[in-house]
Amino acid sequence: MFGMGSAHAELKVGQPAPDFTAAASDGSQVHLKSIEGKSPIVLYFYPKDDTPGCTKEACSLRDNFAAFRHLNATVFGISYDTVESHQKFIEKYHLPFLLLSDHDHAIAKLYGSSGVLFAKRMTFVVDKSGNIAWINPAVNPATHSQELQDVLTKLQ
Repeated sequence: MFGMGSAHAELKVGQPAPDFTAAASDGSQVHLKSIEGKSPIVLYFYPKDDTPGCTKEACSLRDNFAAFRHLNATVFGISYDTVESHQKFIEKYHLPFLLLSDHDHAIAKLYGSSGVLFAKRMTFVVDKSGNIAWINPAVNPATHSQELQDVLTKLQ
């Protein structure tokens, strides 16, 4: 909402995915451009660790994670939470994917999912070429996992 410049007003399918570097829940730094080209990448923005909708969404992805591995997809959850908060969320729910800390809201601003207090719940799929292949600006946590599997299957 606030701070979004017109240069990043709205991303569209087919555009290059904006590059970023972020602190990951495993202590590493994830640089998007360095992992592009290997597999499709799921970037799912969510409001807050360990809240009802976000937990439902993360656990659904966890429960179906074998399908994402089979589709060679790399999954990253992104919120404004700290790395420490992400680590607790992962431990509590045994999440098998990395969560990225967007504490300064820079990534959410690049992708148009920034809100005042929390990131907006949105998902982007980046193809092997580094372009945005799919955008869901209004994710339903209950159906998100299956929806992503369908999208990733079509990218194969």
